[in-house]
Amino acid sequence: MIERSEEEVRDAVREHYGKVAKQGPSAGCAPGCCGAPQNDASMKLGYEAGDLAFVPEGADMGLGCGNPQVIAALRTGETVLDLGSGGGFDSFLAARQVASTGHVIGVDMTPEMITKARRNAQTLGATNVEFRLGEIEHLPVVDASVDVIISNCVINLSPDKSAVFREAFRVLKPGGRLAISDVIAVREPPPELKDQLAALAGCVAGAASLDAIRASLAEAGFGDPVIDVKEESRNFIRDWMPGSHAEDYVASATIQATKPKVAAACCGPSCCEGKN
Repeated sequence: MIERSEEEVRDAVREHYGKVAKQGPSAGCAPGCCGAPQNDASMKLGYEAGDLAFVPEGADMGLGCGNPQVIAALRTGETVLDLGSGGGFDSFLAARQVASTGHVIGVDMTPEMITKARRNAQTLGATNVEFRLGEIEHLPVVDASVDVIISNCVINLSPDKSAVFREAFRVLKPGGRLAISDVIAVREPPPELKDQLAALAGCVAGAASLDAIRASLAEAGFGDPVIDVKEESRNFIRDWMPGSHAEDYVASATIQATKPKVAAACCGPSCCEGKN
């Protein structure tokens, strides 16, 4: 099997999605790019017609594998971080939910995607959303400043998923939560599939197993994650790389976890009585 460095993986993914940002589906295979039209693909993932009508044209690029909005339970005034924000689709939907008193930060490592998302934000007139260039393993976000982290079919692309979850834990406020849609490996892909850069950029070759994701979340400090594998997702995954049987090896899943709340500090002699 071909061994690639972390930077080689990032460079390959960055180059691929830079082309997708500029050319759309004609750039090659990625989730949604090889199957149904983008709007049809998004409806199959759980988005509604009103969601598609709300965002500017080009924001929905059909690159997801689920709908993190469904599990995020966003509230007015919350600060939301979107990992791998692409053209801004989920960021804009989140900005609508948190309203003018809330704030959404989209982070993407592809300059072309950031440019596209910022242009879409201007078109929409979204003043409570911003887009920052950066890697999800090294987030350009201050500690304990985010209420909710969403992401849609992006963490599988990272060569260091443990670093992603450690960073997520760092930037979340105590009690903050993860609401992620991603793909996980349900069987070990054959070497010939894992070696393909197209399979890596297409959210197949880089998927981690359920056990690996649980271990990374626990290592980061998250407790009792809820991971729900969507077996029915294989119906659309087979369209990502026709003929590869990718649907036999990966499935879409939702990942939910919460950063524990910090225990209240002792504020005086009386609150510590009986603890000696």
